[in-house]
Amino acid sequence: MSAPVATAKPPPVQPKAAAAPAPATVRVVRAWPRPAPGFVWACVAWAALGLAVHVRLLPASVWLIALAGLVALALFDLWRLRVAPTPEVARSLPEAWPIGVERDVELRIEHYGRRQRVVVHDLHPGDWDLTDRTIPDLPRTIVLAADSVATLRYRLRPSVRGNFRFEGTQLRLSSPLRLWRQSRIVGAPQQVRVFPNFAPLAGFALFSAEQASRLVGAHIKRRRGEGTDFHQMREYRVGDSMRQIDWKATARARKLISREYQDEKNQQLLMVVDTGRRMLAHEGGLSHFDRALDATLVVSYIALKRGDAVGLFTAGGEQRWVAPQRGMAAIDTLLRASYDLQPVPVATDYLAASTELALRQRRRALVMLVTNLRDEDIEDVLGAVRLLQRRHLVVVASLRERDLDEALDQRVDDVRSAVRAAAAARYIAQRAAAHDLLRNHRVTVLDVTCEQLPAALVEQYLSIKRSGLL
Repeated sequence: MSAPVATAKPPPVQPKAAAAPAPATVRVVRAWPRPAPGFVWACVAWAALGLAVHVRLLPASVWLIALAGLVALALFDLWRLRVAPTPEVARSLPEAWPIGVERDVELRIEHYGRRQRVVVHDLHPGDWDLTDRTIPDLPRTIVLAADSVATLRYRLRPSVRGNFRFEGTQLRLSSPLRLWRQSRIVGAPQQVRVFPNFAPLAGFALFSAEQASRLVGAHIKRRRGEGTDFHQMREYRVGDSMRQIDWKATARARKLISREYQDEKNQQLLMVVDTGRRMLAHEGGLSHFDRALDATLVVSYIALKRGDAVGLFTAGGEQRWVAPQRGMAAIDTLLRASYDLQPVPVATDYLAASTELALRQRRRALVMLVTNLRDEDIEDVLGAVRLLQRRHLVVVASLRERDLDEALDQRVDDVRSAVRAAAAARYIAQRAAAHDLLRNHRVTVLDVTCEQLPAALVEQYLSIKRSGLL
């Protein structure tokens, strides 16, 4: 993108509906003016003139006159800078921002006064990434024509969820003679909330629950006519079982009529996400917790589409509880309840979490626990799962680090690589033994990577719904 160009001031334009503009200048924080490079070079020239006086090339009066002229020009230039009007800045950016997604930030700079050279730097959150390298980086220098408006755009990508604040916009103004410069912070601070990546959910909006399930990679096994809730009567089709035939309707219609059933609705899905140290690992720029949260929202969306109620419980770090709710508005509730959650380096007490959950959730539900299970956790996890199994159907999704698979696939040609491969194989074997112990207690365990997690959760949810286990 080319550098911003100042133009004659157009009539005010309403901002885009998707963006939240900051109001025009509410505050101006002025720093003390500082000498600019031009002032430094003027002092160097005056010092050189003094050297010429010292070697008697010029009379001392010339040096004194130059000093007086320099002081007068510097004071006049300083006064011009101090009385120069501060440009007004309005920032347009989304109020809600999905993590890891690039978005535009627009600064609209209105200037009332003479031509002004300004260095602009937007005070965005420091750990966000400036992504588009075709656009000049901040700070950026622009020249504002007299009574003009300039537009400056740049792109940002947040790397962490939560609440963030744009403190204002820093403008560095130069005096007319370039002897001084002054930093001014203008504009109102703006709050921005960074949510889990809800772009896939927006993409699912135009599809049915079954179509959305295919989009995330879930393999759906059709079982025609089977389910737990009556759906409709229809003519007999080849492949229908004899128990589907409604003999009274068949007698009235004088042709075979079958009952068609659908999966039972009004059931409850409870997503339990670990917020402890096991979820701190990072892959692809996002933590395991971020990936787990994204997958949780995907399966929740599909469950809500199918008429079930969905709730959320977090354990390990900060505890959050959202009671199961029905209807598509519940996805907004889940987003607002989870967008600022962060994993913390503490051990998760699975037994205490399951006790708390059992007290909160009385009605039978499908409980999906997303964590990173290790062999040293198995006793605590097994006790927690057995407590929940008294009333609920439990599925444990255990995230597997992609590095483990890569370590086994690497070529072994020295002692170091052999030790690495052996350690990875031992760790995977211990992990598999922990999973088998849970399976022996009738617990479904999903051993998946972050990329496989959304499809695995959706596929398991649909399988349980179709089999009528819940």
